[in-house]
Amino acid sequence: MNNNYSIEAIFLDRDGTIGGDDTVHYPGRFELFSYSQELINKLKGDGIKVFSFTNQPGISEGKASLQEFVEELSQFGFDDVFICPHSHSEGCNCRKPNTGMLVNSADKYKLNLENCVVIGDRWSDMMAASKANCIKILVKTGAGNSALNEHYDKIKDIDIEYIAENIKDAIGWLYSQKKIKNLSYSS
Repeated sequence: MNNNYSIEAIFLDRDGTIGGDDTVHYPGRFELFSYSQELINKLKGDGIKVFSFTNQPGISEGKASLQEFVEELSQFGFDDVFICPHSHSEGCNCRKPNTGMLVNSADKYKLNLENCVVIGDRWSDMMAASKANCIKILVKTGAGNSALNEHYDKIKDIDIEYIAENIKDAIGWLYSQKKIKNLSYSS
């Protein structure tokens, strides 16, 4: 990262990161953590673009529609929503750990991915972020503890900047490290 206060965008994984747990809860059944909405609003108030980026293979299996996910995530206040609707066997470039969603958002919003943060709970979030040279924060909620234990071999060579208890801790760390200038209010 070039200097303090230069974060251009934060990419938030859905399941296990902003709400839910380590399984997929389809729209209408997904619940945000009590503090997630406030954090999204705070970041946006401080001039940071906040994007959702999520693998949702249930779309390709007919369990929910892309539109249902987009509508739900848009209601949470995201600036944009990036979703991979493919199953792992389809070989797309958007499914994490691939970088397609990050690269597409960078093209669309003219972002330097080195000045972007990925917050997620899975090894695939950290791998995608690493390949795109983003700042990486792994949360222990959802599948985070699994990523640190059962899937450690997949992330052991990734330089994860911070391992957070939850998204509140992750965002707090960004502010404490002066990576985001607090314009909206003091924490």
